[in-house]
Amino acid sequence: MQCAFRLGTRFSKLRPTILTHAYINRVATAVPEYEVHDYFLRFATVSLAASPRHQTLFSRMADKAGIETRYSCIEPADDPEGQIVDTAGIFRRGAFPGTATRMDMYESAAADLAMLAIDRLDMGKMRTSVTHLIVASCTGLSAPGLDLEIVHRAGLSPSVERTLIGFMGCYAAINALKTAHHIVRSEPSARVLVVNCELTTLHLKETDDLERLLTFCLWGDGCSAALVTAEATGIRLDRFKALLARDARDLMTWNVRDDGFDMVLSGRVPATIQAVLADNVAAILHGDSVDEIDLWAVHPGGRSVLDAVQRTLNLDPGALATSRDVLRAYGNMSSATVMFVLERMLEDGAAGAKGCGMAFGPGLTAETMTFGIVA
Repeated sequence: MQCAFRLGTRFSKLRPTILTHAYINRVATAVPEYEVHDYFLRFATVSLAASPRHQTLFSRMADKAGIETRYSCIEPADDPEGQIVDTAGIFRRGAFPGTATRMDMYESAAADLAMLAIDRLDMGKMRTSVTHLIVASCTGLSAPGLDLEIVHRAGLSPSVERTLIGFMGCYAAINALKTAHHIVRSEPSARVLVVNCELTTLHLKETDDLERLLTFCLWGDGCSAALVTAEATGIRLDRFKALLARDARDLMTWNVRDDGFDMVLSGRVPATIQAVLADNVAAILHGDSVDEIDLWAVHPGGRSVLDAVQRTLNLDPGALATSRDVLRAYGNMSSATVMFVLERMLEDGAAGAKGCGMAFGPGLTAETMTFGIVA
């Protein structure tokens, strides 16, 4: 009886817990200095020289990709048809580098690019108040890794709590924001720095496989940095929903090979995304209708992916304009790409606007979220 009395007294003192909201206060982005889109297209065309039919098909599909510029940490050589592909002479026809060399390149270039994005957040002395660091990247691995390099270079507290989100592919940005959302809701004083850094072009392949060359010609390098706190400015993070397509595991894969990481993107991906979205619109929007959503932050994985989303949700032609603009200017930068979209929406969106974000990746997985512009 005594135990029961104490237990009852203890619970009688509990009060309802009011969970705070999490907000993306700032977003900043960066890309390397080397613009490479036309160069890589010419490299791919030469790689298909043995099959004029494939060359013609490649050129036709590349023209329809909706990409005009992409950036890389690899400085291209003068002649894409020459023996040496990059100015450093690391990528030579017949002797492309192995994974170890590519990881050495990642270790150096990723930290430089991450710091460029972080510096553009203009946090100043606020850097010392960052309590949590989340780093998402699926294009390179090292230890001590990118997270510790950021702590050192950015002057963060050595006791900052670090979380790494790796090898999820393009949808990792939504998972990183989801993690920041949970942290802030459980610790309202938390200040979370979220970094998405991807060097996809490091995995350039010497191949005459048409599908692989078409896949590679989507990729670009890029990095985003965002500050997530409980301060009610910027983008309010509302709800998240993950979806997994059945019997579609092999449509999008990302594997470590001896000659770098190998991405395979099936032509069936857009149709599969369309089917998944069509069956789950209500779950994604958590009770809202499509017409109630003002902003669509869709990861521009490719023009056909954006077309599939627009068609499935019956969106107005301009609804995905921001995503298409990012694709045109930067290509697919894996997990960083949707953050480039959100950066523009944070700058241009009107207070009170409702939004839905989504990104797709290996599995085939769709990570989605709803959000609102508050300032």
